[in-house]
Amino acid sequence: MTVETAAGASQPEPELVQLLTPEGQRVPHDHYDALIADITGDDVRSLYRDLVLGRRVDGEAVALQRQGELGLWASLLGQEAAQVGSARALRAQDHIFPTYREHAVALCRGVDPVRLLALFRGVDQGSWDPVETNFHLYTIVIGAQTLHATGYAMGVQRDGAIGTGDPDRDAAVIAYFGDGATSQGDVNEAFIWASVVNAPVVFFCQNNQWAISEPLERQTRVPLYRRAAGFGFPGVRVDGNDVLACLAVTREALQRARDGEGPTLVEAFTYRMGAHTTTDDPTRYRLNAELEHWKLKDPIERVKAYMVRGDLADQDFFDAVEEEAEELAVHLRAACRALPDPTPTSIFDHVYVEPTPDLLAQREAMTTYLDSLAEEEVAR
Repeated sequence: MTVETAAGASQPEPELVQLLTPEGQRVPHDHYDALIADITGDDVRSLYRDLVLGRRVDGEAVALQRQGELGLWASLLGQEAAQVGSARALRAQDHIFPTYREHAVALCRGVDPVRLLALFRGVDQGSWDPVETNFHLYTIVIGAQTLHATGYAMGVQRDGAIGTGDPDRDAAVIAYFGDGATSQGDVNEAFIWASVVNAPVVFFCQNNQWAISEPLERQTRVPLYRRAAGFGFPGVRVDGNDVLACLAVTREALQRARDGEGPTLVEAFTYRMGAHTTTDDPTRYRLNAELEHWKLKDPIERVKAYMVRGDLADQDFFDAVEEEAEELAVHLRAACRALPDPTPTSIFDHVYVEPTPDLLAQREAMTTYLDSLAEEEVAR
C-alpha cells in the first residue's frame, strides 16, 4: 500500500510494530514475539503498575504547578507506554540520556520523583546522582543530549564494554528526544558520529506529533524512522502506545548496540495528550477531535483491557494499584512543599568538581554583596 505526500510523490505505507491493539487484543508477530516470550503475568502487572504510577506523578506535578508550587512542568500524558516499555528493556549497566519529559523512565530507574519536582520548583538544577541509576540529568537544550549520549557510547566502546558476550558487562546507551528535535543540527550530527564510529547507542524518538505548536508535517515529509537509512543504520517505527511493542523493539535495539552492531533509530509513534508544558495552550492550534481520537488509543486502558481479557488481574489488583498511586500523590504534595529554598551562593556548588579561581572569586563577590544588603537592612 502507498500513500501520497504533499509533494505528490508516492511513498510506501509506514510499517508499524504493534503487539497490542487499542482494544487490548494480542497481535502475533513473526519477529518480535520471541523478544517478549519471557514476559509473564507478573511482568504485565508490573508494567501496568509503572504506567499508572508514571501518569499519577505527572498529573500531580501538573496540579502542583497550577497551585503555584512549581514554576513549570512538561507533561508526559499519553506517552507512558513509550517510556515504560523502553525503560524496562534496559539493563542496570545501560545509560540513559533524557530530555525534560522522561519522568516515567526516571521512575523505572529508581529516581525519586521528588527530585524531579525540585528541578521544576527551581530549588536546584537537578539533584539526583546519575552514577546511582545511570539516568543522567535532564537536558533542556533541544537535541543536545543526543550528542552527549553518542559521546558516552563512544567511551563505552573504547572501554571494551560491548561485544564480549557477558550480559553483566556489555552496555548500551539510549537517548530520548521528540519529533521536533529531529530538525536540530545536534541530532543529525549525533546520527553521523554514531554511524561512522558504530557507537552502541539507541536513538529513541517519541514522536508525539507536535513540536510545541508545530505539527509533524512541518518536520518531515517521510516517516522519521526512515531517516536512519540515510545515515547508515537501521530504523524502526513502533506503536508508542503499546507497552509490549515498545519493550520488544527497544530490547532488540539495545542488544544490537551491546553486541557491537551499532546504532538504531526507534520512532515511537504516539501522541501528546496534554500541553507541551504548563505554559502552553494546545487548544489554540489543534482540534479537539484529534485529541478524542487518540484517547481511544490510551496506553494504560489498552494494557488493562488485555489483562482483563486474559484473566491476568482482578479488580482487587487494579484497586491496589490505584491506592498506591494515591499514596504516592499524597507523598509528592507534602514533599514538594517541604523542599527547602536554596541559598543564593549554592548556585556555585556544582559547576565543577573542583572550583576554579574565577568561580571562587565570583562566589566571594556575591557573598560580599549579600552581606552589604543585610547590613543596610539592619541600619534601617
